[in-house]
Amino acid sequence: MLLVPKTVLIGGAVVAVAYMYSVGGDANGSSPTSGAAKCRMSVTADVLNVRAAPDIHAGVVGKFKQGAETDADTVVRNGYRQLAANRWASTDFLQALPGRTC
Repeated sequence: MLLVPKTVLIGGAVVAVAYMYSVGGDANGSSPTSGAAKCRMSVTADVLNVRAAPDIHAGVVGKFKQGAETDADTVVRNGYRQLAANRWASTDFLQALPGRTC
């Protein structure tokens, strides 16, 4: 049986978490729908619901607080911008960051 020292396991876990944060999306697990972000948005509402589809009646799959930033796609439907697969937020409460093409 091969035994790995605890310090090696903990160090590996720290490296893995650091890697996921460096390549992953935001704290809510959002990531752009393509390899490169089409645009970056800032939330202007106190709390912004992220929905499973571009519809007011679609289920809420996440939330952003005011000032949060997220990658987004250029796709807009029914007043909702696509943030990632099955993640949509109202365009009324999203603002493109300066210098971003959305």
